[in-house]
Amino acid sequence: MNYYQVKLIKNLSEHKKITLWLAIIWTAIVTYFCLASFNELPQISVDNFDKLGHITFHFGITFLWFLAFRFKFLNENKKALIKAFLFSFFYGITIEICQDQFTATRTGDVMDVVANISGSFLAIIFIILCIKYSRNTAEN
Repeated sequence: MNYYQVKLIKNLSEHKKITLWLAIIWTAIVTYFCLASFNELPQISVDNFDKLGHITFHFGITFLWFLAFRFKFLNENKKALIKAFLFSFFYGITIEICQDQFTATRTGDVMDVVANISGSFLAIIFIILCIKYSRNTAEN
């Protein structure tokens, strides 16, 4: 093996660690924001503003877990996409159940689950477009 091959393998192994930690940290941040009470903060009076937060949170969850599954555990884009979507889907439902059952200031909402799924679908579309773009540039 030459120097550049060793360097490439080392860089790829570092990405594996980083993507997994980013996914874990982002999921922990989302969990905190979904379960903590924010009643003392000033309220933003924009209709369905919280749905934008759910979309953003689950876009990030799906995207980061895709990277983690793709680089750390799998070498297939399709399987990593499916696992990232399913993780986001079941995580979102679990958080809504936890909000309803275990917090006094939050309630579960079916429309939040719809927003979560929307964020996941947007992430999947973004990932597919990035994969197609990278394949097209690699061919040229």
